[in-house]
Amino acid sequence: MTVSQPDIILASESPRRRELLAALGLTFVVQPTDIDETQLPGERPDELAQRLSHAKALVASENAPGALVVAADTLVVLDDVVLDKPASPGEALRILRRLRGRTHRVLTGLTLRHGIMDDKSTQLATTPVTMREYKEDEMRAYVASGDPMDKAGAYAIQNEQFAPVARLQDCYANVVGLPLCHLYRALLRRGVTMHHPLDVCPWPVQQGHCDWAATILDGEIA
Repeated sequence: MTVSQPDIILASESPRRRELLAALGLTFVVQPTDIDETQLPGERPDELAQRLSHAKALVASENAPGALVVAADTLVVLDDVVLDKPASPGEALRILRRLRGRTHRVLTGLTLRHGIMDDKSTQLATTPVTMREYKEDEMRAYVASGDPMDKAGAYAIQNEQFAPVARLQDCYANVVGLPLCHLYRALLRRGVTMHHPLDVCPWPVQQGHCDWAATILDGEIA
């Protein structure tokens, strides 16, 4: 398959986002951004995720005005409270205890921006995630591995040893950090040719199907 594309900037240093974007068959340059991610007074988590992704895209496009910028910000939200990346192993344990056996939401604000045209779109992907009732020793071993320390909510859904998630809805890739179907429909609108997410997203590749892709791909783009 021949892939045609404009110059693409990924405004993130996340290795998980790099892997997912590369899975679409696209080449891109990584350009991390440094912005203030403080939640504003009265700002809802969904508003925060979208605002931060837009801010990241704006900064990146100012540095590369001819490129198409892809920016994302992913939040783990429990009871409308944003759970940040843990600052210590002890905090990681506390976060995982709060999540254990409960359902939370993973929100990703996804912004595409072309600086020259001032052409931008921002979407919100939402995935309800229910954690399993993992045991204390499992949780401690996982924290000791160091894997939770750079992740919002102190877990990685793709960690096969800990396997923290019991079930989810509406996009596995969103929980990893980059909702591929949302991204695909936005890139397709801009004439980018790439692999179809059902062929490369880890969930349908592993499960053999995805119950949510069609609804997302047929949805509106903000």
